[in-house]
Amino acid sequence: MPVLPPPAPGVPPRPPAAPGAGRSSPSRWPTLLALGAIAVLLAGLIGALIGAAASDDDDGGTSAGSIDVKRVADSVGPSVATISADVNGGDEGFAGEAVGTGVVVSDDGEILTNAHVVADASEIRVRLAGETEPREAELVASDVGNDLVLLHIDADDLVPVEFAAPGEIALGDPVVAIGFALDLDGDPSVTQGIVSALDRTLRTSDGALDGLIQTDAAISSGNSGGPLVDRAGRVVGINTAVARSDATTAATNVGFAIAVEEVEDVLAALRDRAGGEPRSEGFLGVSLDDRSDGGQGALITEVADGSPADEVGLEQGDVILSVDNSTTDGAAGVVAAVRDREPGDEVEVVVIREGEEQTFDVTLAERPDED
Repeated sequence: MPVLPPPAPGVPPRPPAAPGAGRSSPSRWPTLLALGAIAVLLAGLIGALIGAAASDDDDGGTSAGSIDVKRVADSVGPSVATISADVNGGDEGFAGEAVGTGVVVSDDGEILTNAHVVADASEIRVRLAGETEPREAELVASDVGNDLVLLHIDADDLVPVEFAAPGEIALGDPVVAIGFALDLDGDPSVTQGIVSALDRTLRTSDGALDGLIQTDAAISSGNSGGPLVDRAGRVVGINTAVARSDATTAATNVGFAIAVEEVEDVLAALRDRAGGEPRSEGFLGVSLDDRSDGGQGALITEVADGSPADEVGLEQGDVILSVDNSTTDGAAGVVAAVRDREPGDEVEVVVIREGEEQTFDVTLAERPDED
């Protein structure tokens, strides 16, 4: 299922008061529809806080069932914020405002959102639920490869979201997506659906995202960075992308959220790196392609001279089946697995070569700068 490009950092930003360039095509996410809000109101569309919450007898389990949308919205709503960013320049050289959604993750002002929402931003603002005025936000740390950033505002006594336990969400579970779809006035929009699939992997211009939750809950531009929550009102993922149709492929209600397991790991790393350098990503040193014969794995099409892959003897034509016991169905899975690790990490790479399975222990290097 192709996932087609949006306007970046997710959507067309609101143009400035004076005439200026607008962002009309994506640059940061050429294969994904990122969801930072469009700022032009569409006639006939209405954003409404419909809501959702856990039913009285919900025990937090993962079996599919009904969901009290209003109660979930009432529960999570105070922890959902509007993110707006002044975008000056960037890859496409335009200026304007991008809008998305964020979630409160601490009572003393920490806000989590998607990296693409605030990409190339000169100023970032956060407007809390129930408030009319935005607050200036500081970008604490960013992980572009995993599409998450941590912001901080001068505030206390906030209501942080509750995260679901890793592994609790299951196929078919009811979920609710909350966010500022289309940057419509008023409360956030709330849509209901189910978990359509788990462990999806999507390629992005900054690498790949893995372990994603696929959902049929309606996700629109502006939902980026907002929560996907279960019927107990716990966050199971951060909404980040949606598939859309093109001339040859139809896509209906196919949205993606970064799963809570990844979110909590990245959040901890962002806190550790507060005010420091961006996270260094691991580097294997291979070019990859998806298999065209229906088999599992990713085909190595090139091995960089002197790279970690070259040093251990990986070869062009090898098919990578797994990285550290994480199986892959294509190139994006390998990219995501490697970029989730840091230079110096040792990983076990299992390949098929001439019909035989072989295992290589590879120490990842620092990713070289790309000119």
